[in-house]
Amino acid sequence: MFISDQWQEYKLLDANNGERLEKWGDFTLVRPDPTAFWNLEKKHPAWDKADAVYLRSQSGGGEWKFNKKLPEKWIITYKDMQFWVKPMGFKHMGIFPEQATNWDFIRENLTQGDRLLNLFAYTGGASLAAAKAGAEVVHVDASKGIIAIAKDNAELNGFANHPVRYIVDDCAKFVAREIRRGNKYDAIIMDPPSYGRGTNGEVWKLEEQIADLLLLCKQVLSEKAKFVLINSYTTGISAGGIGALAKIVFGGEISEGELALPIEARNVALPSGCVVRVAF
Repeated sequence: MFISDQWQEYKLLDANNGERLEKWGDFTLVRPDPTAFWNLEKKHPAWDKADAVYLRSQSGGGEWKFNKKLPEKWIITYKDMQFWVKPMGFKHMGIFPEQATNWDFIRENLTQGDRLLNLFAYTGGASLAAAKAGAEVVHVDASKGIIAIAKDNAELNGFANHPVRYIVDDCAKFVAREIRRGNKYDAIIMDPPSYGRGTNGEVWKLEEQIADLLLLCKQVLSEKAKFVLINSYTTGISAGGIGALAKIVFGGEISEGELALPIEARNVALPSGCVVRVAF
């Protein structure tokens, strides 16, 4: 397991019966999480005092129920990195706290002047980590709204003028164009969804297209490439399976496992997706 246990302003207080009880700065929230499939005694008194609860709908999706008025958004800090967070659609908060272990890995393995390609880059946690290490970043996501949040996070951290290129595009099509242009990268990060659509309605299904994407990415790695990092939250796709594919495509040294967060009330860690790291 790769456990993100260095947080100070985020805490996974408890997890039970398909939900997680979390502390986001000054506010306590309850969000769905099918990984916490057990139904045992609740171990934390804040379950009944949460400031907001995300209620799933039987027809899909859901909505937030607010038990007190919260700010539209607020800042949460991880080490020297700051992020805007807020209750968003489909239970999201704007960052995935379990990714902190990857942010540490990125900062430990990139140096000044390295070039990073961040695909399916979301709100830019990995891009910020790379920028903190001095890397030049190309940040690609199909959602214009999400890119706007990533830019706000960069500005919050003093990187408004840092050499980060924000690209609203279909990731596979962008990499194909980079191959034609002859552009190379020293590291690649990706966090592909299980299912999604590109800027022009292109359909993405991870199990059908991940191999082709990795083959494209291999062609934009530089001669001094350092790593490829692949995240997955897709049910039924294991770290071992992605690791085997990555070994076939890239070679290198493979590290694979589940991302996890420590559950404060239970002295165990809750798995939250998986990661494969390819080191060269």
